[in-house]
Amino acid sequence: MPGVEAVEGPFVTRRQELGTASARSLLLTVLGEFVLPSGRPVWTATLIELLADLEVAEKAARQAIMRTADSGWIQGNRVGRETRWQLTDAGTRLLREGTDRIYGFASNARAWDGQWLVMTVGVPENERALRQRLRTQLGWAGLGSVNASTWVTPWTDREPEALGVLDDLGLLSGSWSFVAAAGKIGDERSLARSAWDLDVIERRYEEFLDLVSRRRPRTDRQALVAQVRLIQEWRRFPLLDPGLPRELLPPRWSGNRAAEVFRERHASWAPRAQLAWDSVARQD
Repeated sequence: MPGVEAVEGPFVTRRQELGTASARSLLLTVLGEFVLPSGRPVWTATLIELLADLEVAEKAARQAIMRTADSGWIQGNRVGRETRWQLTDAGTRLLREGTDRIYGFASNARAWDGQWLVMTVGVPENERALRQRLRTQLGWAGLGSVNASTWVTPWTDREPEALGVLDDLGLLSGSWSFVAAAGKIGDERSLARSAWDLDVIERRYEEFLDLVSRRRPRTDRQALVAQVRLIQEWRRFPLLDPGLPRELLPPRWSGNRAAEVFRERHASWAPRAQLAWDSVARQD
């Protein structure tokens, strides 16, 4: 069954980007981690079997596959009574962008030059859906909102991505951007706390560390499941955490330890997870 091309291209909701463990979100994680690198198609039965290990019922798994196809991210090819799924060009772009962001996030501490990117964006008050899309996509680009119309980030190189968001949403007219250092009024740490809820983000990191510390996969199949859950839980942080420079963070920031643990566990589990995937993902 061929996939249906999305009219306006794939769009990921805030719920999916935050890594909520829905069937569809878990499916995207599996596709990004194992199907994207090889470029090979995968059987419906393989996806259902692995999603079952992730506590997804068969009906929910089939619905997730079909909805992902309807979104234009995968397309199917009938082989007898079975179906093999492969990524579309749009799905490949979406997953590659997500994968790059997930693995690149918090990989290295960047030096900050003290400059801020400040943007003002006007959205009509009655355009709630548009405001939500703006918040999701600018959040994914690492910007935080000080109020309903003002967005900031200490990383000025995010401006091209932010510009692309405004262009896609038709919000360039009536918007402005500025690059400048802070003046003598106010405190930059307080500005960061106004734009992002750092206490909530730190609690999420501590929950992540607690979850990961209790996992000890013994078999290859357990390593495969643990790897998918590890990525699923980590993928929320590029949207939740703007990756602020240390000058703006609280002391002993839990995100630093969490990033280190993510890299360590992923590297440790990856070889066994790949062996299990190769075993379950039969190819004809």
